[in-house]
Amino acid sequence: MSDTVQSTPSTKLWGGRFSESTQASVEQYTASVHYDWRLYRHDIQGSMAHAKMLARQKMITDQERDEILRGLEAIGSAIEQGSFDFRPELEDIHMNIEKALIDLIGPAGEKLHTARSRNDQVSLDLRLYLREEGGKLIDLATRVQKMFAGLARKYLGAVMPGYTHLQRAQPVLLSHHLLAYVEMFQRDKGRMADCVKRLNVMPLGVAALAGTGLPVDRDFVARELGFPEVSANSMDTSGDRDFAMEFLFCCTVMQIHLSRLAEELVLWSSKEFDFVEISDRYCTGSSIMPQKKNPDIPELIRGKTGRVAGSLVALLMTVKGLPMTYNRDLQEDKEQVFDALDTVKSSLSITAELLENLSFRTENLREATRGGFMTATDLADYLVRKKMPFRQAHGVVGRIVALCQQRDIELVELPIEEYRKFSDLIAADVMECLSVEGSVNSRTSMGGTAGTRVEEALERIEKQLGIA
Repeated sequence: MSDTVQSTPSTKLWGGRFSESTQASVEQYTASVHYDWRLYRHDIQGSMAHAKMLARQKMITDQERDEILRGLEAIGSAIEQGSFDFRPELEDIHMNIEKALIDLIGPAGEKLHTARSRNDQVSLDLRLYLREEGGKLIDLATRVQKMFAGLARKYLGAVMPGYTHLQRAQPVLLSHHLLAYVEMFQRDKGRMADCVKRLNVMPLGVAALAGTGLPVDRDFVARELGFPEVSANSMDTSGDRDFAMEFLFCCTVMQIHLSRLAEELVLWSSKEFDFVEISDRYCTGSSIMPQKKNPDIPELIRGKTGRVAGSLVALLMTVKGLPMTYNRDLQEDKEQVFDALDTVKSSLSITAELLENLSFRTENLREATRGGFMTATDLADYLVRKKMPFRQAHGVVGRIVALCQQRDIELVELPIEEYRKFSDLIAADVMECLSVEGSVNSRTSMGGTAGTRVEEALERIEKQLGIA
């Protein structure tokens, strides 16, 4: 739009009080239709329900209602077909649709905004939108979970090092490690479902901030739009963006879980680890080094996490100093929500593809369990089973490890006679607990890495996810 073009007060649906035209630079700065246009379906859906209520309450005639409904349907079709003319000078999607309706059907269109404000209208649209998108995120997270479950089934029985502080700690089953991510995303889905439950409250009818004196039926509109309840306080509703902040928090945690996976894939695909092979189709090369195969997808997932977290922080900072009730600052909510949502959706989708196109180097994983005294805790547990207090057992094993380090040998290589110098409780059966398999299969506590527990967990997860 040219800097010299200015709209007259009469072109604004709110322009009756104004005697001067809006400066073009103001229109450019305040316009949001270039991003909030994506709410058009939800705006039309809400307006249709509102029009039906107005007719039911005798504030418009049935004929006017039908004209409004037909007009809104035509506008929706025009937007979907790409023939709708979005006008930045009308600021947002709400005013664009209302002005187009008035131009299309005349005076009946001017009655649509009866008993509502853009304040409750935009809250309604955003709630409808996030209710729908929250369900899509849950579906995408389920797809990722299914990929993890498929890998866990494929590699059932493969062992690998479990890490703490990125140091080899105890041997675990690869499937156990993979199923840990299934649990993470299950919590993500639960959080998102709870968020959707809380945002699923109908705000329309609170008008600008104080409610309306016109005979609206908020319960009717709620039923039309599938809301189980209506908001309780008009002032709270007018300026409420808790639901958007919570939605962004849920998105951020989900993306952080993706980032943790991405970090492991970056590490594991390096020659230093060489635990996993990512398909060439999901890697890129170097413009200067011909030998390179770069894990760009996991790196970008990891990088985009800051972007999603930034959207959450941005909205928190927008809302933190706002007085009751609506303030124009809240226009800044949608760009943050849209960008974070798009990022998480694309990250979940590409992660599902990535998991389907990688393979684990099980021999390398197993080889990595052979060093680092990874069964030392099993040796301490062995002594505890022989009635030695754990702290004493911890000290004994620490001294045994120190001796093995001096000799540059592993625990399984130390002769039994040497073990008995540290404690006469140690017998020949100690070697059973020092093997990788013995260590893994001893972890039979609920949620542990023993093969029987992992199979139980996998069967439960496959049933939960509907995997045959």
